[in-house]
Amino acid sequence: MNNNRQQIAIQRLSTLLEHLSGQAKKIDQLNAKNKSHYLIENNNLFSKHLFSTESDKFSPYTKEVTKRLNEFSRLYNSSANNINKAEFALSSLKRIEEQISALMKAIQANQTMHQAAQVSFDARKKVRVKSAQVKQLQQNDIYNKIAKNVLLSSHQLHQQLIEHHEFERRLMEMISEREQQRMRSRASNIDKLSQEVLALHQRLGRCRKAISAIEQKIKLAEKKSLR
Repeated sequence: MNNNRQQIAIQRLSTLLEHLSGQAKKIDQLNAKNKSHYLIENNNLFSKHLFSTESDKFSPYTKEVTKRLNEFSRLYNSSANNINKAEFALSSLKRIEEQISALMKAIQANQTMHQAAQVSFDARKKVRVKSAQVKQLQQNDIYNKIAKNVLLSSHQLHQQLIEHHEFERRLMEMISEREQQRMRSRASNIDKLSQEVLALHQRLGRCRKAISAIEQKIKLAEKKSLR
C-alpha cells in the first residue's frame, strides 16, 4: 500500500515537472528577448545549497530535478527490503519537493523580477542621456557670456543634478538586488526584504522629486542668463 502511494507521488511529481519544463523553456526564450535581462543574466537563479546547477536560465534547473526524480524512482524501487536505502530515498524525495517548490515560486516571480530590471534599465538610459545633455550644456560657448555669479549658480545646479542622477542609478541597482534576494529567500526573510524594497522605492520617489526641482531651477537660471 505504501509503495502504491510512493508510485502515485512519483507520477504526480513527474507530471508537474513536465509542466514546469514547458514553462521554463518559454520563459527562457522570452527573457532572452528582453533587453533588461542583461542586468540579471550571469547570476545564478538559486543558491548552491539548493541546486548544484549554476545558470540564469530555468531549463537547466528543471533538468536537474528531473534527473533527481528518475534517480529517486530507481533507488526506491530497489529498496523494498532495505530500510536504510528506503530512508535515504525518502530524504531525496523531500529534497526534490523543495526544489520543485522553489522553481514554481521563481517562475511566478520572473515577471516581477524583470519589471524591476526594466525600471533599472530605463533609469540607466535616462541617466546616460541626461548626463550627456548636462556635459553638452557645460561645454556650450554661451556660458562664456554669463556673469560670474550666474555661471557659478548654474554650475552648482548641474553638479547637483549629476549627483542626484547617480544616486537614482544606485537606488535602482539596490532595488533590483533586493528583488533578486527576495525571490531566492525563504518565507521568513521575504517580509523583511519586501519592506526594504518599499523603503528603497520611497527614497527613489524623493530622489526623482529632487531631480525635477533641480531641472526646473536650471531652466530658470538659463532663461535669466539669456535676458
